[in-house]
Amino acid sequence: MPESTHDRDSLYREATAVLQRFYGHKSFRPQQFEIISKVMRGHDCVVLMPTGGGKSITFQLPALLQDGCAIVVSPLIALMKDQVTALIANGIPAAMLNSAQSDAENRQVIEGLNHGHIKLLYISPERLLTEIDHWGDDAPVSLFAIDEAHCISQWGHDFRPEYTQLACIKRRYPHVPVIALTATADRLTRDDISQQLALKNPRLFISSFDRPNISLRVVSNPGKSKRVAMICSLIDKYAEDSGIVYCLSRKNAETLCTDLTNRGYRAAVYHAGLTPVQRDKAQQAFIDGELQVICATVAFGMGIDKSNIRYVVHNNLPRNIESYYQEVGRAGRDGMPAEALMFYSFADIAALQSFIDESGRQAINAEKLTRMKEYAEATVCRRRVLLSYFNEETDHDCGNCDVCLDPPERIDGTVIAQKALSAMARIGEQAGITMLIDILRGSARAELIAKGFDRIKTYGAGRDMSFAQWSAYLSQLLQLGIIEIRYNESNHLKITPYGRKVLAGNTPVQLAKFYYHQPQTSKTRTEPHPSATRRRTETPTPPAELLSELKRVRTAIAKIQGIAPYMVFSDKTLSDMARQQPTDQKAFLDIDGIGEKKSALYWRHFSRAIRKYRGTD
Repeated sequence: MPESTHDRDSLYREATAVLQRFYGHKSFRPQQFEIISKVMRGHDCVVLMPTGGGKSITFQLPALLQDGCAIVVSPLIALMKDQVTALIANGIPAAMLNSAQSDAENRQVIEGLNHGHIKLLYISPERLLTEIDHWGDDAPVSLFAIDEAHCISQWGHDFRPEYTQLACIKRRYPHVPVIALTATADRLTRDDISQQLALKNPRLFISSFDRPNISLRVVSNPGKSKRVAMICSLIDKYAEDSGIVYCLSRKNAETLCTDLTNRGYRAAVYHAGLTPVQRDKAQQAFIDGELQVICATVAFGMGIDKSNIRYVVHNNLPRNIESYYQEVGRAGRDGMPAEALMFYSFADIAALQSFIDESGRQAINAEKLTRMKEYAEATVCRRRVLLSYFNEETDHDCGNCDVCLDPPERIDGTVIAQKALSAMARIGEQAGITMLIDILRGSARAELIAKGFDRIKTYGAGRDMSFAQWSAYLSQLLQLGIIEIRYNESNHLKITPYGRKVLAGNTPVQLAKFYYHQPQTSKTRTEPHPSATRRRTETPTPPAELLSELKRVRTAIAKIQGIAPYMVFSDKTLSDMARQQPTDQKAFLDIDGIGEKKSALYWRHFSRAIRKYRGTD
């Protein structure tokens, strides 16, 4: 049944009022309301939004706007606890079912669910599979939300077998809408999510994967002392905030943590070799703002909604771009400037290859590692490499990564690209990288001739360039999103919609000039695209003294209430508060991120600090 304009306008007014009341936001982010509208009309949805992009609103708002309870499937107890605590802090009735609670606590939650006292119930996939058969057909369930939905897919970077059994939701409750959410999924993974969950004609929503507030930098192995010095400089730069350093091994995490604590920094370590109590203690200290930095393996961080993580360092090359993107996305969730620094060495490749050999999915994991290595060695805008990996088209550089800020010499690569694209088109996109290079260079390779590839018009059109040159330039075309690799089609290269524009002569291509030996200094310097400059325009800086005092007030309140400081207010909200300096409750409510409950609870504390700063108290 089509949605009338009247119904849509009415829902928009109601949803916006709830958004303002509980979350303190006056308007929705892009696509949020469209998703809410579809869920409210009973449609299944697959939602891809970057970390910090506002995924939770898309199922929390429908839960608040409808009768019944939304069931949220979440993979980690720590994630559930964080989300539930934040919801309760906003005045929203939420609870969780898990093994960390006593049987009495879990029974109390079930009673609350049955009596309609809970609007959002968080539960693990394992627990849901045991509980769902005990719920009646008339259970007050308004929707199911599957968080971290990439875990369901064999193509995803964090595959979890228990997620594959969640198709039982549609069998048990065929008329209840299901919304699957993830921040990291390529084309194969998102198709797999829909199939594995047995979704009915799902609506697909893909927000931009761009996080323009995060600067991106890669440093080829500078040696241990320089690594530690660079990490220390980040800690000093963001002394009142916090960061994460990801390490490939437990030993590296422990060694780095010792180096930092010996220099007087508040650091802790987190990895699977610690006891559950030790891990929980470290994570809670980080969430509560007691630590400046945590040195962790990749086991740390999923679902942590801490908004003032200002930097993420990868001490080693990550296994794949999905993991890297998700981990980097934990910085700057409040939209304020943040930094991502990666150290990269060939020793990392050897270590990661051993993991791949033991993974049981060698072919796909090896290809994903190759793409990660290409990102580390990229001579084109790093943000364009990330965005193209997730099939997002962009035709300009970001101006906020190390390649953009210190670019290599550029050449017009349009003809080079068109030669490659023409050859791909003429063979029906039925070749991988090596075969394509052999075609372009006019190789007499037996397999090539047997397939008749030597008879196409562009056979030998690239004889003027070496194999190494073609390999480097094809890598750039891949990074720019002009071509893509289909992992499920024997790794054949395919032309993207962006690539077809290039082939048709509608879009020029700039490539980094190939050197057999990388030059020591940049040849030219290019200006970022105008839209990139606009995106980096910052609002006026809040008074540092006042902002520091507001953070102190926040920390004191958080300790009294036993919650994390960012659950009181985010850094972004405090920065807006420091700029606008509200001194009464009405002005306090006008600050973005302050809803009714938090306004009533906190306005006097923060207004008193503001009046004291202004000398009017």
